[in-house]
Amino acid sequence: MIELRRVFRYFGQTRAVHDVSFDVQAGTVCGYIGPNGAGKTTSMRILATLDVPTGGDAYVDGFSCVLDPDRVRSRLGYMPDAYGTYSDVNCLEYLDFFARSYGLVGRERSQAIRRVLDFTRLEPLAEKPIDGLSKGMKQRLCLGRALIHDPAVLVMDEPAAGLDPRARIELRDMIGQLAADGKTVLISSHILTELGEMCHQVAIIEQGQLLAVGSVDQIRRGQEPRNAVRIELLGPADPLAEWLRARGAATEPGPFKGIGEAKIEGASLTFPHPADRAAESQMLREIVMAGFPVIEFGSHETSLEEVFMRVTEGQTAPEGSEG
Repeated sequence: MIELRRVFRYFGQTRAVHDVSFDVQAGTVCGYIGPNGAGKTTSMRILATLDVPTGGDAYVDGFSCVLDPDRVRSRLGYMPDAYGTYSDVNCLEYLDFFARSYGLVGRERSQAIRRVLDFTRLEPLAEKPIDGLSKGMKQRLCLGRALIHDPAVLVMDEPAAGLDPRARIELRDMIGQLAADGKTVLISSHILTELGEMCHQVAIIEQGQLLAVGSVDQIRRGQEPRNAVRIELLGPADPLAEWLRARGAATEPGPFKGIGEAKIEGASLTFPHPADRAAESQMLREIVMAGFPVIEFGSHETSLEEVFMRVTEGQTAPEGSEG
């Protein structure tokens, strides 16, 4: 449903997007991940037919964004990171305006507006002026605008930016429902924990270059397996951190080989460790036998944030940024 084929977008000497290729299947939520200026917005604008690539092409439902933009627009809903609202209209009038812009008429237009109001739970606020809406309600309205023509593909650029926790959870639930209904969603966000929970696939981009694409597990398997180990003590964690650092620096093999630098937060510390449950069991035994008062010990697989940091670390040379 979404395909980028060797997409390039240069602005002068700046390589905003450089040879990016990946695809997203129907009913899939794909997280597009990268720091500011990585090229996410530029890629999304090309998909939305708001920009033209310097080279390559992008496709939505099989139609070229360069050669057949009208068919792409009829199949794609775009939710930009900054969107326009109008101070002198209410929610119903706002959606009606965009329904008319997509050529919906008569009963079809009325049904589309009611469907969107119901899905975004804005029905009670239909007559409310947009100026009186909260940030979360405005974000729902923008989502409704993108869905008014019932597109098969949805492209969302930082939709959770500035939302409170409740509004983010509600937005995440709506995106999950859209995927369950068969829609394809490409979403960028800086809130990687939420992307990890809702996305079937992620694409990681930095400085215009695609570094990895696939499920979080697939990307994780392409790296050295690592767990995040967390230990909480009855007392300060600094002495244990020093003890672990000395044991990790030892030359002989053992459960402490390969541990990373510990992050200390009061009486707890967290550090990366090669994914080996037997070694972690032995590590806990030796820590307790050394006299450290452990009250909690646990480990989990690397999170999406950790995968992102490891994939992007030193992978591309600076070229300037855009998008």
